[in-house]
Amino acid sequence: MVLPVREFSASGYRSLQRIHYPMSRLDVFVGANGVGKSNLYRALELLRAAAANTLGEEVARESLNLALWAGPHKGGGPRCIRLSVGFSEPDRLEVSYRYEVEIGYSPPGAAVLPFEPQIKTESLTYLSGQRRVRLLDRDGPSLMARDPDGRPVKIDIDLLHSETALSGLQDPSRYPVLDLVRRTLLAWRFYHDLRTDPDSPMRKPCVAVAAPTLASDGANLAAVFATLATIRQDTVDLDRMIDRAFPGVRLDELEAGRDISFSLSFPEFPHRVFEPSEISDGTLRFLGLAGALMAYRLPPFIALNEPESSLHPDLMQPLAEMVRMAAKRTQVWLVTHSERLAKAIEATGDGMVRTVIKKNGATTIEGLTLLGTFRDEDD
Repeated sequence: MVLPVREFSASGYRSLQRIHYPMSRLDVFVGANGVGKSNLYRALELLRAAAANTLGEEVARESLNLALWAGPHKGGGPRCIRLSVGFSEPDRLEVSYRYEVEIGYSPPGAAVLPFEPQIKTESLTYLSGQRRVRLLDRDGPSLMARDPDGRPVKIDIDLLHSETALSGLQDPSRYPVLDLVRRTLLAWRFYHDLRTDPDSPMRKPCVAVAAPTLASDGANLAAVFATLATIRQDTVDLDRMIDRAFPGVRLDELEAGRDISFSLSFPEFPHRVFEPSEISDGTLRFLGLAGALMAYRLPPFIALNEPESSLHPDLMQPLAEMVRMAAKRTQVWLVTHSERLAKAIEATGDGMVRTVIKKNGATTIEGLTLLGTFRDEDD
């Protein structure tokens, strides 16, 4: 079991001074260059990094100085980045669990590497009506978690300053909810680097092992297609979307040995097939997105950053259809510059299209209040 995500918050991160967003089944974000759309996407990636125990590394790679909100700072305390995500149980709409993490500068004299960020605080809270129960509570080196009987217990664990307790307490029998939240976050997939250059992983054969989900870099694309053809024995929707995008083009039978690859047949060249190395960048990118959105088993949450890159405008309609179909099976978060793609998705009636803007240097979303509701919905 994995948990649906119901809300997302970020403050102090790049242009995200403070934002609290209520998640839906399909969220689409449009806006001008430089308004911070990618920062929203990146903040979600950092939440997954907390589960993978790479949060400190990811922030250090960006440079904490550059990752921190550069605008006015109120409160007088040290600057820090705060991220949180709220999950519900599968049969509920209300938030059942909220994970929060705060990262900032290490204190003077701490035994850390130069410029290494520190996990300041971390918590996992159970919510039921007015009831709030901390299942995990970390404040610097101090760590508390509830035992299987629900009693708060001080935990003695060797965590480095940049390591998360979410990744460190890996005992499903003692901390089942913590394990569930971690597994849910680790199952998220982010697709923004589906490369189409000559050395793209999508152009290379992959190991012939069933692949229910596309890798973030698309390296197992051929195996994803083969899994649909062999395990599900159904490529009708995939074939239909390829034909809709490129009329008459057919995904050929996949050649499988120890490795597996795919090829395409084009109607104007009936006597030969085209290997991935011969396929145009736009065609390959569309096939990669098809693998991400139409795989045998979709992750519980898919984030797409500018999927329209390298695609002809005429492909926005079939791409919108694939996004709509995926949102029937999972949650989708999509950031795009393409008004055409956003309008095509909005026309399906299945997605919420939001406009990202900047106010006084801070990223926000039109109509979004600080409480995480929209003014038009409140009215």
